Amino acid sequence: MLGINISEQRNMFVAENFIRSLVSKYVRHTVYTYGVTWYPQACNFLHLKHRLHSHLDKSLIKRVMQYFKDRTECFDDY
Repeated sequence: MLGINISEQRNMFVAENFIRSLVSKYVRHTVYTYGVTWYPQACNFLHLKHRLHSHLDKSLIKRVMQYFKDRTECFDDY
């Protein structure tokens, strides 16, 4: 799933609402995160599987996201 926060507040209740909206839209039952405490709590409450990304996965994901940001930066001018 996508690990984007929709709020500046980061807690279990915000994570739960966010994950619930994703599950209702995308019908996934496993949430992958990078180790913050509120996602496992929210997944447990929603009876979803929670998996942690390894440090290598986290680095690769960050690198890919930075690549897309760098490649699309030129479109900000229009």
